[in-house]
Amino acid sequence: MPEIKVVNMAGSEVGKINLSDKVFAAPVNGAVLHAAVKNYLSNQRQGTQSTLTRTEVSGGGKKPWRQKGTGRARQGSTRAPQWTHGGVALGPKPRSYRTKLNRKVRRLAITGALSSKVAENEMIVVDSIATEEYKTKTMVKMLSDVGAAKKSLVVLPTRDDKVYRSLSNIPGVVVAYPNTLNAYDILNCGSLVIAEDAARKLEEVYDK
Repeated sequence: MPEIKVVNMAGSEVGKINLSDKVFAAPVNGAVLHAAVKNYLSNQRQGTQSTLTRTEVSGGGKKPWRQKGTGRARQGSTRAPQWTHGGVALGPKPRSYRTKLNRKVRRLAITGALSSKVAENEMIVVDSIATEEYKTKTMVKMLSDVGAAKKSLVVLPTRDDKVYRSLSNIPGVVVAYPNTLNAYDILNCGSLVIAEDAARKLEEVYDK
């Protein structure tokens, strides 16, 4: 059972927390993490890219020259792919890149990602993350005091509009909640800054 120190927003240690082995000391499966990251990135693609085929570009209604007797290759349209301003052959068309991931695999990926952050000492537990006003400077100071990296994932127990907006203004900082957490964001951050209540909620969900 991993034991991690708990700090306040000023970076001072205020206690320790014992975390669940099933969530924060689980086996790290590289294949599962790869599948989860690939699934997440695929689902972010819009798939709206589109090229015009020879039937969609304008012009080319007339045969450029007669079929035989010119010494040149036969051509039926100036909008064939080999012509300048012609259509695109086998170009991309709008499609969906979405893939499905089993719930068990997704859970294994999240617990594996969380465990890797604990093993690499990149998880910072804060007793409470709060602010009385919309102030980005307050959150910047908090991240600096707790020793977070520039690229950080902050996990809050519940939606706090003041904290969320203040953190969202900081480049490289992503805000998540226990029900919106994904393996890609965990692995992609330099520091995982998590509120103590959020850590307990994650244990309630994934310690089963």
